[in-house]
Amino acid sequence: MTVQPKARVITLSDRSYKFLFDNTVSQRLDKFLVSCLPELSRSRLQNLIRDGFVLVNGQPAEKTGLTLDHGCEVSIHIPPVVPSNLVPEKIDLEIIFENDDLMVVNKPAGMVVHPAAGHASGTLVQAALAYAPEMEGIGGEQRPGIVHRLDKDTSGLILIAKNDFSHHWLSDQFKGRKVNKIYLALVDGHPPTPQGRIEAPIGRDPVHRQRMAIVSLEKGRAAITEYQCLERFPQHELFRVHPITGRTHQIRLHMAFIHCPVVGDTVYGHRHPSLPLTRFFLHAAQITLAIPGEETLRTFEAPLPPELEVQLKILRRA
Repeated sequence: MTVQPKARVITLSDRSYKFLFDNTVSQRLDKFLVSCLPELSRSRLQNLIRDGFVLVNGQPAEKTGLTLDHGCEVSIHIPPVVPSNLVPEKIDLEIIFENDDLMVVNKPAGMVVHPAAGHASGTLVQAALAYAPEMEGIGGEQRPGIVHRLDKDTSGLILIAKNDFSHHWLSDQFKGRKVNKIYLALVDGHPPTPQGRIEAPIGRDPVHRQRMAIVSLEKGRAAITEYQCLERFPQHELFRVHPITGRTHQIRLHMAFIHCPVVGDTVYGHRHPSLPLTRFFLHAAQITLAIPGEETLRTFEAPLPPELEVQLKILRRA
Protein backbone atom coordinates (compact mmCIF):
# COMPACT_ATOMS: atom_id res chain seq x y z
CA MET A 1 0.00 0.00 0.00
CA THR A 2 1.33 3.43 -0.96
CA VAL A 3 1.33 5.91 1.90
CA GLN A 4 1.13 9.62 1.13
CA PRO A 5 1.15 11.26 4.57
CA LYS A 6 0.79 14.95 5.19
CA ALA A 7 2.56 14.47 8.52
CA ARG A 8 5.95 13.25 9.61
CA VAL A 9 6.21 9.44 9.64
CA ILE A 10 7.86 8.17 12.81
CA THR A 11 7.86 4.45 12.05
CA LEU A 12 6.54 2.38 9.19
CA SER A 13 6.14 -1.39 9.21
CA ASP A 14 3.96 -3.95 7.47
CA ARG A 15 0.32 -2.80 7.89
CA SER A 16 1.22 -0.54 10.83
CA TYR A 17 1.90 3.19 10.62
CA LYS A 18 2.77 5.92 13.08
CA PHE A 19 2.44 9.62 12.32
CA LEU A 20 3.33 12.79 14.19
CA PHE A 21 0.69 15.48 13.80
CA ASP A 22 2.85 18.57 13.43
CA ASN A 23 0.24 20.92 11.98
CA THR A 24 -0.35 24.14 13.88
CA VAL A 25 -4.11 24.05 13.16
CA SER A 26 -6.19 21.39 14.95
CA GLN A 27 -7.89 18.73 12.83
CA ARG A 28 -10.30 15.82 13.21
CA LEU A 29 -8.63 12.43 13.57
CA ASP A 30 -10.53 10.77 10.71
CA LYS A 31 -9.78 13.63 8.31
CA PHE A 32 -6.10 13.52 9.25
CA LEU A 33 -5.91 9.78 8.55
CA VAL A 34 -7.62 10.24 5.18
CA SER A 35 -4.87 12.70 4.21
CA CYS A 36 -2.18 10.25 5.41
CA LEU A 37 -3.72 7.12 3.89
CA PRO A 38 -5.75 8.25 0.83
CA GLU A 39 -6.02 4.70 -0.46
CA LEU A 40 -8.36 3.83 2.42
CA SER A 41 -11.89 5.18 2.38
CA ARG A 42 -12.99 7.47 5.17
CA SER A 43 -15.65 4.98 6.25
CA ARG A 44 -13.03 2.23 6.50
CA LEU A 45 -10.79 4.43 8.61
CA GLN A 46 -13.69 5.38 10.85
CA ASN A 47 -14.45 1.69 11.38
CA LEU A 48 -10.80 1.06 12.29
CA ILE A 49 -11.00 3.87 14.85
CA ARG A 50 -14.19 2.44 16.38
CA ASP A 51 -12.67 -1.05 16.48
CA GLY A 52 -9.66 0.15 18.48
CA PHE A 53 -7.01 -0.08 15.77
CA VAL A 54 -6.06 3.60 16.11
CA LEU A 55 -4.12 5.00 19.07
CA VAL A 56 -3.58 8.66 19.90
CA ASN A 57 -0.63 9.26 22.23
CA GLY A 58 -0.67 5.55 23.05
CA GLN A 59 -4.36 5.39 24.01
CA PRO A 60 -7.26 4.03 21.89
CA ALA A 61 -9.05 6.86 20.14
CA GLU A 62 -12.39 7.53 21.82
CA LYS A 63 -14.20 8.75 18.72
CA THR A 64 -13.69 9.34 15.00
CA GLY A 65 -14.00 13.11 15.40
CA LEU A 66 -11.34 13.36 18.08
CA THR A 67 -9.48 16.67 17.77
CA LEU A 68 -5.75 16.42 17.14
CA ASP A 69 -3.45 19.16 18.38
CA HIS A 70 0.16 19.90 17.49
CA GLY A 71 2.48 17.13 18.63
CA CYS A 72 -0.08 14.32 18.82
CA GLU A 73 1.23 10.89 17.93
CA VAL A 74 -1.17 8.75 15.89
CA SER A 75 -0.67 5.00 15.41
CA ILE A 76 -2.80 2.78 13.20
CA HIS A 77 -2.75 -0.92 12.49
CA ILE A 78 -4.63 -2.19 9.44
CA PRO A 79 -5.77 -5.79 9.97
CA PRO A 80 -5.68 -8.25 7.07
CA VAL A 81 -8.63 -8.24 4.70
CA VAL A 82 -11.42 -10.51 5.93
CA PRO A 83 -12.44 -12.99 3.23
CA SER A 84 -16.13 -12.84 2.42
CA ASN A 85 -18.36 -15.81 1.79
CA LEU A 86 -18.99 -14.73 -1.80
CA VAL A 87 -18.19 -17.42 -4.36
CA PRO A 88 -16.77 -16.04 -7.64
CA GLU A 89 -18.71 -17.12 -10.72
CA LYS A 90 -17.39 -17.03 -14.25
CA ILE A 91 -20.05 -14.93 -15.99
CA ASP A 92 -19.36 -12.88 -19.11
CA LEU A 93 -19.26 -9.14 -18.48
CA GLU A 94 -19.55 -6.42 -21.10
CA ILE A 95 -16.76 -4.10 -19.97
CA ILE A 96 -17.00 -0.65 -21.54
CA PHE A 97 -13.83 0.67 -19.89
CA GLU A 98 -11.20 -0.59 -17.47
CA ASN A 99 -7.97 0.63 -15.89
CA ASP A 100 -6.12 -0.11 -12.65
CA ASP A 101 -8.70 1.77 -10.58
CA LEU A 102 -12.13 0.98 -11.94
CA MET A 103 -14.34 -0.82 -14.41
CA VAL A 104 -17.37 0.51 -16.27
CA VAL A 105 -19.70 -2.40 -16.97
CA ASN A 106 -22.83 -2.56 -19.12
CA LYS A 107 -25.08 -4.62 -16.82
CA PRO A 108 -27.79 -6.66 -18.53
CA ALA A 109 -31.36 -6.66 -17.27
CA GLY A 110 -32.02 -9.63 -15.01
CA MET A 111 -28.68 -9.47 -13.22
CA VAL A 112 -28.71 -8.56 -9.53
CA VAL A 113 -25.82 -6.39 -8.32
CA HIS A 114 -25.34 -7.92 -4.83
CA PRO A 115 -26.44 -11.31 -3.49
CA ALA A 116 -29.74 -11.02 -1.64
CA ALA A 117 -32.63 -13.18 -0.56
CA GLY A 118 -33.65 -15.25 -3.55
CA HIS A 119 -30.54 -14.23 -5.51
CA ALA A 120 -27.59 -16.04 -3.97
CA SER A 121 -25.76 -16.54 -7.25
CA GLY A 122 -25.32 -15.03 -10.69
CA THR A 123 -24.74 -11.51 -9.36
CA LEU A 124 -22.54 -8.76 -10.74
CA VAL A 125 -20.33 -8.87 -7.64
CA GLN A 126 -19.63 -12.57 -8.09
CA ALA A 127 -18.92 -12.09 -11.79
CA ALA A 128 -16.50 -9.25 -10.99
CA LEU A 129 -14.70 -11.39 -8.40
CA ALA A 130 -14.16 -14.13 -10.96
CA TYR A 131 -12.96 -11.65 -13.59
CA ALA A 132 -10.55 -9.78 -11.29
CA PRO A 133 -9.79 -11.84 -8.16
CA GLU A 134 -6.84 -9.59 -7.38
CA MET A 135 -9.13 -6.71 -6.44
CA GLU A 136 -8.09 -5.16 -3.15
CA GLY A 137 -10.29 -5.43 -0.10
CA ILE A 138 -12.80 -2.64 0.17
CA GLY A 139 -14.57 -1.85 3.40
CA GLY A 140 -12.65 -4.65 5.08
CA GLU A 141 -14.09 -7.35 2.86
CA GLN A 142 -12.61 -9.15 -0.10
CA ARG A 143 -15.11 -8.03 -2.68
CA PRO A 144 -15.37 -5.54 -5.54
CA GLY A 145 -16.48 -2.05 -4.60
CA ILE A 146 -19.93 -1.16 -5.85
CA VAL A 147 -20.42 2.57 -5.38
CA HIS A 148 -23.93 2.75 -6.87
CA ARG A 149 -26.57 0.26 -7.95
CA LEU A 150 -29.06 -0.56 -10.64
CA ASP A 151 -32.29 -2.48 -10.13
CA LYS A 152 -32.33 -6.07 -11.34
CA ASP A 153 -34.52 -5.26 -14.35
CA THR A 154 -32.67 -2.05 -15.25
CA SER A 155 -29.84 -2.38 -17.76
CA GLY A 156 -26.89 -0.11 -18.41
CA LEU A 157 -23.75 1.41 -17.02
CA ILE A 158 -22.47 0.70 -13.53
CA LEU A 159 -19.12 1.52 -11.92
CA ILE A 160 -16.97 -0.93 -9.98
CA ALA A 161 -14.04 0.33 -7.90
CA LYS A 162 -11.01 -1.95 -7.98
CA ASN A 163 -9.28 -0.65 -4.85
CA ASP A 164 -9.97 1.38 -1.72
CA PHE A 165 -8.56 4.59 -3.17
CA SER A 166 -10.85 4.54 -6.20
CA HIS A 167 -13.81 3.48 -4.03
CA HIS A 168 -13.21 6.53 -1.84
CA TRP A 169 -12.74 8.73 -4.91
CA LEU A 170 -15.91 7.55 -6.64
CA SER A 171 -17.96 7.71 -3.45
CA ASP A 172 -16.93 11.35 -3.02
CA GLN A 173 -17.93 12.05 -6.63
CA PHE A 174 -21.41 10.65 -6.00
CA LYS A 175 -21.81 12.40 -2.64
CA GLY A 176 -20.82 15.69 -4.24
CA ARG A 177 -23.26 15.12 -7.13
CA LYS A 178 -20.39 15.35 -9.58
CA VAL A 179 -21.41 12.22 -11.48
CA ASN A 180 -23.85 12.91 -14.30
CA LYS A 181 -26.09 9.94 -15.19
CA ILE A 182 -28.53 9.82 -18.09
CA TYR A 183 -31.22 7.17 -18.46
CA LEU A 184 -33.59 6.32 -21.29
CA ALA A 185 -37.10 5.43 -20.17
CA LEU A 186 -40.21 4.58 -22.12
CA VAL A 187 -43.27 5.53 -20.10
CA ASP A 188 -47.00 4.95 -20.29
CA GLY A 189 -49.06 8.06 -20.95
CA HIS A 190 -47.97 11.65 -21.42
CA PRO A 191 -46.52 14.13 -18.90
CA PRO A 192 -48.08 17.54 -18.24
CA THR A 193 -45.13 19.20 -20.01
CA PRO A 194 -42.57 17.84 -22.53
CA GLN A 195 -39.80 18.53 -20.07
CA GLY A 196 -39.73 19.17 -16.37
CA ARG A 197 -38.21 18.77 -12.95
CA ILE A 198 -39.70 16.55 -10.28
CA GLU A 199 -38.97 17.26 -6.62
CA ALA A 200 -40.64 14.68 -4.39
CA PRO A 201 -39.02 13.15 -1.26
CA ILE A 202 -38.61 9.37 -1.14
CA GLY A 203 -38.73 7.07 1.86
CA ARG A 204 -39.66 3.54 2.87
CA ASP A 205 -43.27 2.61 2.15
CA PRO A 206 -44.95 2.40 5.59
CA VAL A 207 -47.23 -0.45 4.44
CA HIS A 208 -45.08 -2.45 2.01
CA ARG A 209 -41.63 -2.33 3.62
CA GLN A 210 -39.84 -3.74 0.57
CA ARG A 211 -41.05 -0.82 -1.53
CA MET A 212 -40.24 2.87 -1.55
CA ALA A 213 -42.82 5.67 -1.67
CA ILE A 214 -43.26 9.40 -2.09
CA VAL A 215 -43.39 10.73 1.47
CA SER A 216 -43.03 13.97 3.39
CA LEU A 217 -39.52 15.36 3.77
CA GLU A 218 -39.63 14.59 7.49
CA LYS A 219 -40.09 10.88 6.73
CA GLY A 220 -37.80 10.59 3.72
CA ARG A 221 -34.96 12.19 1.78
CA ALA A 222 -35.05 14.89 -0.86
CA ALA A 223 -35.14 13.51 -4.41
CA ILE A 224 -34.87 15.43 -7.69
CA THR A 225 -35.28 14.16 -11.25
CA GLU A 226 -35.22 16.05 -14.54
CA TYR A 227 -36.81 14.65 -17.69
CA GLN A 228 -37.11 15.58 -21.35
CA CYS A 229 -39.29 14.00 -24.01
CA LEU A 230 -37.32 12.57 -26.94
CA GLU A 231 -40.14 10.87 -28.87
CA ARG A 232 -43.91 10.90 -28.53
CA PHE A 233 -46.17 8.00 -29.46
CA PRO A 234 -49.97 7.68 -29.16
CA GLN A 235 -49.82 5.96 -25.75
CA HIS A 236 -46.17 6.30 -24.75
CA GLU A 237 -43.27 8.71 -24.60
CA LEU A 238 -39.53 8.11 -24.65
CA PHE A 239 -37.79 10.16 -21.96
CA ARG A 240 -34.25 11.28 -21.40
CA VAL A 241 -34.03 11.19 -17.60
CA HIS A 242 -31.41 12.90 -15.45
CA PRO A 243 -31.56 12.00 -11.74
CA ILE A 244 -29.96 14.77 -9.69
CA THR A 245 -30.08 12.66 -6.53
CA GLY A 246 -29.68 8.91 -6.27
CA ARG A 247 -32.49 7.49 -4.12
CA THR A 248 -33.65 3.89 -4.29
CA HIS A 249 -36.19 3.41 -7.13
CA GLN A 250 -36.10 7.16 -7.74
CA ILE A 251 -36.79 7.27 -11.48
CA ARG A 252 -39.54 4.64 -11.28
CA LEU A 253 -41.25 6.45 -8.40
CA HIS A 254 -40.96 9.91 -9.92
CA MET A 255 -42.30 8.76 -13.29
CA ALA A 256 -45.28 7.15 -11.54
CA PHE A 257 -45.71 10.36 -9.50
CA ILE A 258 -46.43 12.36 -12.69
CA HIS A 259 -48.74 9.54 -13.89
CA CYS A 260 -46.25 8.27 -16.46
CA PRO A 261 -44.97 4.98 -15.02
CA VAL A 262 -42.08 3.18 -16.67
CA VAL A 263 -43.28 0.53 -19.11
CA GLY A 264 -42.91 -2.91 -17.54
CA ASP A 265 -42.78 -1.66 -13.95
CA THR A 266 -45.51 -3.73 -12.31
CA VAL A 267 -44.61 -2.50 -8.81
CA TYR A 268 -45.10 1.25 -9.24
CA GLY A 269 -46.87 1.19 -12.61
CA HIS A 270 -49.49 -0.88 -14.37
CA ARG A 271 -50.04 -4.43 -13.16
CA HIS A 272 -50.15 -5.65 -16.76
CA PRO A 273 -47.38 -4.21 -19.00
CA SER A 274 -48.64 -2.25 -22.01
CA LEU A 275 -45.91 -3.79 -24.20
CA PRO A 276 -44.63 -7.40 -24.38
CA LEU A 277 -41.65 -6.92 -22.05
CA THR A 278 -40.44 -9.03 -19.15
CA ARG A 279 -38.34 -6.16 -17.76
CA PHE A 280 -38.50 -2.39 -17.25
CA PHE A 281 -37.95 -0.11 -20.20
CA LEU A 282 -35.28 1.70 -18.22
CA HIS A 283 -31.66 1.86 -19.33
CA ALA A 284 -28.64 3.67 -17.83
CA ALA A 285 -27.35 4.97 -21.16
CA GLN A 286 -24.65 7.47 -20.23
CA ILE A 287 -22.41 8.40 -17.33
CA THR A 288 -19.97 11.32 -17.07
CA LEU A 289 -17.44 11.67 -14.28
CA ALA A 290 -13.86 12.44 -13.35
CA ILE A 291 -11.83 9.29 -12.87
CA PRO A 292 -8.74 9.07 -10.62
CA GLY A 293 -5.59 10.52 -12.15
CA GLU A 294 -7.35 12.44 -14.94
CA GLU A 295 -8.38 16.09 -15.04
CA THR A 296 -10.72 15.88 -18.03
CA LEU A 297 -14.21 14.47 -17.53
CA ARG A 298 -14.93 11.12 -19.16
CA THR A 299 -18.25 10.12 -20.73
CA PHE A 300 -19.19 6.49 -21.23
CA GLU A 301 -22.20 5.26 -23.20
CA ALA A 302 -24.15 2.04 -23.62
CA PRO A 303 -26.66 1.58 -26.47
CA LEU A 304 -30.20 0.38 -25.87
CA PRO A 305 -30.38 -3.41 -25.54
CA PRO A 306 -31.96 -5.19 -28.54
CA GLU A 307 -35.17 -6.10 -26.68
CA LEU A 308 -35.83 -2.40 -25.99
CA GLU A 309 -34.77 -1.20 -29.43
CA VAL A 310 -37.22 -3.66 -31.01
CA GLN A 311 -40.12 -2.18 -29.05
CA LEU A 312 -39.22 1.32 -30.21
CA LYS A 313 -39.11 0.19 -33.83
CA ILE A 314 -42.57 -1.32 -33.47
CA LEU A 315 -43.94 1.92 -32.00
CA ARG A 316 -42.33 3.98 -34.74
CA ARG A 317 -43.83 1.81 -37.48
CA ALA A 318 -47.25 2.03 -35.86
